[in-house]
Amino acid sequence: MSAAESPSPPRHLGLQGASNFRDLGGYASRAGRHVRWRQIFRSNHLGRLTEADTAAIRGLGIRSALDFRGQQERTAGVCTIAEIAVHTLPIEPSVVPALRERWAAGRLTTDDALELMRDSYRNYIRHYTPRFRALFDHLLADHAPVVIHCTAGKDRTGVACALVLSALDVPDETILDDYLLTNQYFRRETAAHPDLPDEVLEAIGTVQASFLAAALDTIRQEHGDIDTYLRRGLGIDQAERKALQKRYLTS
Repeated sequence: MSAAESPSPPRHLGLQGASNFRDLGGYASRAGRHVRWRQIFRSNHLGRLTEADTAAIRGLGIRSALDFRGQQERTAGVCTIAEIAVHTLPIEPSVVPALRERWAAGRLTTDDALELMRDSYRNYIRHYTPRFRALFDHLLADHAPVVIHCTAGKDRTGVACALVLSALDVPDETILDDYLLTNQYFRRETAAHPDLPDEVLEAIGTVQASFLAAALDTIRQEHGDIDTYLRRGLGIDQAERKALQKRYLTS
């Protein structure tokens, strides 16, 4: 356990069918408060859970899933836990179609894949801010315990969780550490894109600090800083931010 965390239950749940399922609890805010445990989770999709996974998730009392997957992704992996209300906040995937186009044209490199990943993160901010605002609406409406996810739980979910932790006044270095935990826990589905080369799949199947930095740099370029983006881009006023911190931080 790092100095940035409070005494904890396990952060990573070790689910077989959702390897990247983990808790955002325990992280320290700049004021020394801590994100409450067992309230906000992040994960890859919930469409391949085992019976044991399902029992574990039910034991957490999760009420809502905030799903950033696109339409076809949602069809391919449906959450079957009846107690969980699924709220769709679609951000359609763009990287794999672009990779396939370049691969078919014979001009795909690993550097191309990495730059496409960074550009997708920039576009999350440029084009999908309303989806992130909807996420905060659910958090403000007290739909917790909640799980935030997409397909892999690393890119769209990674940016979403970075914004949530920022709104809770968690320091940037802690936010980055949480983001990079995906590389420790996520098990890529090896047969997901058999038409693409292994080195490209490796590049897009992990997270890198430069990916998240691309989103944060876009926020700074277009809004000045993260606090201004939260206030003006997402429309989270001071009262709402205080309400979030009251709900999701310890006293």
